[in-house]
Amino acid sequence: MRSGSAPDAAPWIALVALGTAAAVLALIGLGDLPLRDFDEATVARVALELRHGLGEAPLLPTLWDKPYLNKAPGLHSLIALVIGATTQHNQLPSEWTIRLAPALLSCLVVPLGGWLQWTLRPGDRSSALATSVILLTLLPVARHGRLAMLDGTQLSAMALLWLALLKLNGSRTSALWGAVAGLMASAMLLLKAPLLVPAAVAAGVALACSQEWKSWTNKSAALIGMLLGLAPGIGWHLWHAHIRGSEALWLWGGDGAGRVLLDAGEGSDLGWRVPVIEVLEGGWPWLPLLPFALVWAWRCRQSRWSRWSLASLLTLAGAILPLRTQLPWYSHPLWLPIALLCAPLLAWLVERPSSSSNSPGNPQPPWRWLLSRLPMFWCGLGLLLLLLWLASFNSIGSSLEPYRDLAVVLGLGWCGGGWWLRSGAPQRRRMGVISLSCGNAAALALLFHSPLWLWELNETWPVQPVAALARANPGGEIRLKGYDERPSLNWYAEQRIERFKGGPGRRLSDKPQKDCITEGQAGRWTLANCR
Repeated sequence: MRSGSAPDAAPWIALVALGTAAAVLALIGLGDLPLRDFDEATVARVALELRHGLGEAPLLPTLWDKPYLNKAPGLHSLIALVIGATTQHNQLPSEWTIRLAPALLSCLVVPLGGWLQWTLRPGDRSSALATSVILLTLLPVARHGRLAMLDGTQLSAMALLWLALLKLNGSRTSALWGAVAGLMASAMLLLKAPLLVPAAVAAGVALACSQEWKSWTNKSAALIGMLLGLAPGIGWHLWHAHIRGSEALWLWGGDGAGRVLLDAGEGSDLGWRVPVIEVLEGGWPWLPLLPFALVWAWRCRQSRWSRWSLASLLTLAGAILPLRTQLPWYSHPLWLPIALLCAPLLAWLVERPSSSSNSPGNPQPPWRWLLSRLPMFWCGLGLLLLLLWLASFNSIGSSLEPYRDLAVVLGLGWCGGGWWLRSGAPQRRRMGVISLSCGNAAALALLFHSPLWLWELNETWPVQPVAALARANPGGEIRLKGYDERPSLNWYAEQRIERFKGGPGRRLSDKPQKDCITEGQAGRWTLANCR
């Protein structure tokens, strides 16, 4: 990661290469595992119904022929297009078909994050590349992005929104970047609409602190471009409200403000601890950089990089942490500002400029004596992983056998990376960052090639045998006895199988007799009259 390039020579080739690497990672084993509950199976069914035009009006999503009010259909519509191009009308789409669009769109955050850093720190090639490397190698970013969920695509849209707002100071391109900003705002309105509010507030705080808007030479063109770009998103929400009336408010009230004020759905009761735990678990090996980066950004708070990074992290954290209903992927928007904060510090570890380059506007990182020992910490973690790899060959550590390949790859990458980063030669320190990054990327490739990457499937019983039983008995109304309704079971059974709510002494009404799927001994599933 060299820093000797001219200020206007952005590392386009390297950023595109890192984005391509992210796409390759995203496609490895993409269709090998079934869709999970709840988001993937729900997204897939909504997309399929959009493909078949089952809604009461065009572009309005439904779920099992009822209005789907939880999310706008931006990503669902793209998945529906992929279904139409790859799947016959009477076939159930494959997992690869369902996950393809979100996986590829999520990869865009890797080059966009580097470009965003380049705009915040013009001429700092090392920090731009480090940002893309961090986003490429973070497990939550790579894993959630390849799922049929909205979070990865939303992160890419948010990155491009911020980038467009940063680019509005050019007189000739104001209208273009204004339109891009508006289109990305529309994209967020058509994904998880409530998240646009904190994303826009974060950008507004950064712009206000620096009074950056005063340098916009063509404000009217930028405003017109934004309004034109916003038209699709606002137009869909108006269309939604026109057709569905007050029900359309649920998308903002129930899925947005309701999650802050009320327990608006299923989730963990740990509250703010859930996103904190997700960051602590998923940020490796770059997480130890974050405390140093926060202090450094505060010391550099007059810089554009500091204002945008701190404003985005604090605003998004302030929007996510108070949610009464918490799920692990709600922390996903935090990874972009975390990467923006940590990347310059990673670049500093490689380049280590002399203290003579310090200035009031560009202070040195804090606690450099401790920061310089961080490579030894990474080296120690790598050695620990190698010891766990060796232990997996012993009967005592046999439970570690499924993780053996991951441990040795990560161990070698982290151990070698930490060792090389200790060197006094910049070239060897660059090799250290490459070793850390390649270790993480290789481990992700191995993980995605195995059934381990979708670990939620192991939390309950597999749905395919039950779905096959339901498909083998068409024509009747089937219920699931003993368990709550599972969207993934509905997807693979190609019918809605609701939970059986009857019980002893309770009549099932005068409707035709229903059949119940019940789990018997030795995990065998049977279909019989509900009792």
